[in-house]
Amino acid sequence: MWLKPEEVLLKNALKLWMMERSNDYFVLQRRRGYGEEGGGGLTGLLVGTLDSVLDSTAKVAPFRILHQTPDSQVYLSIACGANREEITKHWEWLEENIMKTLSVFDSNEDITNFVQGKIRGLIAEEGKHSFAKEDDPEKFREALLKFEKCFGLPEQEKLVTYYSCSYWKGRVPCQGWLYLSTNFLSFYSFLLGSEIKLVIAWDAVSKLEKTSNVILTESIHVCSQGENHYFSMFLHINQTYLLMEQLANYAIKRIFDKETFDNDPVLDDPLQITKRLPKEETLKEVHECFLWVPFSHFNTHGKMCISENYICFASQDGNLCSVIIPLREVLAIDKTNDSSKSVIISVKGKTAFRFSEVKEFEQLVAKLRLKCGATSTQYHNISTEVPVSSDSVDPSDDTEVQSLTCQRECSKTVNTEALMTVFHPQNLETLDSKMLKEKMKEQSWNILFSECGRGVSMFRTKKTRDLVVRGIPETLRGELWMLFSGAVNDMAANPGYYAEVVEQSLGTCNLATEEIERDLRRSLPEHPAFQSDTGISALRRVLTAYAFRNPKIGYCQAMNILTSVLLLYAKEEEAFWLLVAVCERMLPDYFNRRIIGALVDQAVFEELIRDHLPQLTEHMTDMTFFSSVSLSWFLTLFISVLPIESAVNVVDCFFYDGIKAILQLGLAILDYNLDKLLACKDDAEAVTALNRFFNNVTNKDSPLPSSVQQGSNVSDEKSSHVRVDITDLIRESNEKYGNIRYEDIHSMRCRNRLYVIQTLEETTKQNVLRVVSQDVKLSLHELDELYVIFKKELFFSYYWCLSSPVLKHHDPSLPYLEQYQIDCQQFRVLYHLLSPWAHSANRDSLALWTFRLLDENSDCLINFKEFSSAIDIMYNGSFTEKLKLLFKLHISPAYTEVQYKDPSKGDELSKEELLYLSQLHVSKPAKEKEAKSAKNSPEKEKEKVNIQAYLSQWQDELLKKEENIKDLPRMNQSEFIQFSKTLYNLFHGDPEEESLYQAIAVVTSLLLRMEEVGRKLHSPTSAMKGLSGVVCVSGVPIEGQAEKPLEKEPSSPREEPQWSFAFEQILASLLNEPALVKFFEKSIDLKAKLENAKTSQLSSRTKK
Repeated sequence: MWLKPEEVLLKNALKLWMMERSNDYFVLQRRRGYGEEGGGGLTGLLVGTLDSVLDSTAKVAPFRILHQTPDSQVYLSIACGANREEITKHWEWLEENIMKTLSVFDSNEDITNFVQGKIRGLIAEEGKHSFAKEDDPEKFREALLKFEKCFGLPEQEKLVTYYSCSYWKGRVPCQGWLYLSTNFLSFYSFLLGSEIKLVIAWDAVSKLEKTSNVILTESIHVCSQGENHYFSMFLHINQTYLLMEQLANYAIKRIFDKETFDNDPVLDDPLQITKRLPKEETLKEVHECFLWVPFSHFNTHGKMCISENYICFASQDGNLCSVIIPLREVLAIDKTNDSSKSVIISVKGKTAFRFSEVKEFEQLVAKLRLKCGATSTQYHNISTEVPVSSDSVDPSDDTEVQSLTCQRECSKTVNTEALMTVFHPQNLETLDSKMLKEKMKEQSWNILFSECGRGVSMFRTKKTRDLVVRGIPETLRGELWMLFSGAVNDMAANPGYYAEVVEQSLGTCNLATEEIERDLRRSLPEHPAFQSDTGISALRRVLTAYAFRNPKIGYCQAMNILTSVLLLYAKEEEAFWLLVAVCERMLPDYFNRRIIGALVDQAVFEELIRDHLPQLTEHMTDMTFFSSVSLSWFLTLFISVLPIESAVNVVDCFFYDGIKAILQLGLAILDYNLDKLLACKDDAEAVTALNRFFNNVTNKDSPLPSSVQQGSNVSDEKSSHVRVDITDLIRESNEKYGNIRYEDIHSMRCRNRLYVIQTLEETTKQNVLRVVSQDVKLSLHELDELYVIFKKELFFSYYWCLSSPVLKHHDPSLPYLEQYQIDCQQFRVLYHLLSPWAHSANRDSLALWTFRLLDENSDCLINFKEFSSAIDIMYNGSFTEKLKLLFKLHISPAYTEVQYKDPSKGDELSKEELLYLSQLHVSKPAKEKEAKSAKNSPEKEKEKVNIQAYLSQWQDELLKKEENIKDLPRMNQSEFIQFSKTLYNLFHGDPEEESLYQAIAVVTSLLLRMEEVGRKLHSPTSAMKGLSGVVCVSGVPIEGQAEKPLEKEPSSPREEPQWSFAFEQILASLLNEPALVKFFEKSIDLKAKLENAKTSQLSSRTKK
């Protein structure tokens, strides 16, 4: 690599460098210890140690070229090289292009200036073909050029950053450079003559974590495809790890989980409070400032986040204070004239928020005033002229008026009251002890409202959490669920939306609605509200409306249990928006076919168990027990295992604290039952112990009637177990595990998401291999290698595709075989890498025809089973099977005439030509084509899985008999000519080329004579024309002579009868030639081909 000329004092460097070549103007040097047997002895070891410690270019460049001027000890470094070959090229270029020119200069200064200018010009020219920019820092530019040259990745691969670190190979550290790019983690080291080059795709990473042990004080552990890699000696290891985690998760979501990638909220900031905003919100600004807390009389330090429609604040200690201010609620924004740099925001309800020590507060005030003006026109029911009321107002009143008006207009069936108020109205005349406690709870909340405000803009403090832990009063539960979950913001942003969706979804019939109908009567069947048509109808409307809104999720079984509880305490429209908040924001990726979110949180739960309950981890031989037990806890928020009167308290905490509350409670439950679980001998006994515990959880303060309470159904006489109050259990979970931070949960989620998705991918692969292995002769190991190459090619196609950031042709909801599919362009690349016939001159045409043959349903995509079946025949097929494959490639529907637009490229097809030709299909009746397409792909363009269609398709495959060669159509004249050409191309370069040409000439001549005799028997006057060009007089084909008549063939008179051949005729003729039989039956080393394909798969893309 050419370097920007820098001065080097040669006198002090002679002990570290050895002279390799020199002339009057240049010196080529080699670093001591490199390229010497034994590492150059003690001197070489010392130099290697220096290279490992010093942050210098020499660390990865053991060779360099210096420019010397006579009578001077100062030299200029102008080039460096990682190996002798690279540096030799630079040296030879200098000798050929520079040496002769330098002799014409009179002064040494002119020579030095000329060399410097030339080298700078070379660097600039080199930079034209690189992503290195002139304004990049010099070190980064050099690192980028090294990265591009060292790893040979495509030029579109963007380097993010690089670090000096050690890579542990066994117990030996190798000092080198770690390069982090958009799709790869790469490491390079050249130390004491030993070169280490490592390239790991981010989407192959299954584990990424920071570790420490006796040898490695702190290192980053990367696990990829079962191999462990350790990197240490980072200057800023936390920063490096965070960046690696972000790159790995971005790649995983983009490739494997595009649904989450598409729906991933743009709002990603350090404040947990912003998770309560609508997912459409985008973070615009973040400011560090102080918020005045009036009821506590102090300023709390934290961060203010601003999105399009909201201002959020959270203190550095997240539990201390947080607040959300919708701009629709803002009445005025002012600034102070003193030195406090304060911004004062006044909202409805006679409340004002004062933010002080805000940088650039004047510009912020101007921006917020503009935003408020736009928001006030959007929410036309809010006016800045509304006077500040002296009483506390519920800001949700305005949105309720809007939504209720729309509901009356659109649908009279939507319930406007919570089911609990209908079926269990509170009787104020008979106040028992429980009702008195309930009233005391309400009074505590009213006191809090008077201090902190009520509604969306209320202060959320430690006192708020303490009241939530005690349980929200029945009358306030719906309102506070809406507030704490952020559902009130969704509903305010979409007035009338629910009523419209209900109208549109009424009468729809699909898989989701069928499952909903089946589960309606199973949702809290013991509760009177769901023993009547009122509750059942409301539940049906909410679930159907959500399935209509979000068909990707549709309906998941746990949703009916959760929604039924929401309907008890919230109005129907509110219950819908609460469900939206849970499914799309608070528990992302939980309620879909793969429940990745729930699996990830279960892995987080297992990690927390290892940290907080190590004795339980040591006792349990298999940690998957906790996953199987806790799945229902996470999916239903403990509603399915706890009595309803206790479960609602858990839901209270969940809406306030999110998944943190569920994790804490899970740990508290295991801790409470620790002794019993340690005494259990197997999983069944442990499950029984937990079930008994759940049956004995009560809520002694619940005001619900005894007929509704589930916990009270178990009599004290029958139960010898101690009853546990849910309030005590939740309080204990907060006291013992309340120190679990949101940031830690987020980090554990990211870390475990890699493992969960890679585990699902491995399951998919094993199922695909199990199915495919039954139909091919390839070994399981060969199929495994082939599957990895197949999938990697699909990924490579989208690594650098700017127009399509997420992976196409991948749908994890489909059956395993259909999850990954490739198009014709991707198939061509794999054909070139793997096919034993890829040396043929018309290999692009062969790849095209093979793809068209495999694409039976004409959707221009093929799956792994279809792909592997073709590879299997090419390598393991008998002579007849290989010949039949070639025969079918040259007849309809696979064969299509290929006309090359650019003759200069020979037989190579452009990507556009290839994709166009792959889409040309034999015309079929529309109805037949549609039926076939639906039959081959029951999932196409439907949101539901057609089970009957899949069963029918499976049955057809089982009953499918081996194709009879007599059923194959005949090959016509033009197809046979192309078939002959293909055979000639396949034989080119073979050691037995001459004998194969002779054999195919004999076979061709014989077939033509047979056809001529047959035609004369039927039509004596017919003559065979245009055939002499196929075979010359001696029987050996002459390429130039063969082409001319073949080109004239299409213009031959149509009235002349067309000759054709059956497959049996061609097979019988070829079997008579031992050379041909030997060629097709010789064994080919697939293992070597697969190894070569793995190493060259990426480099082949670089050349293009």
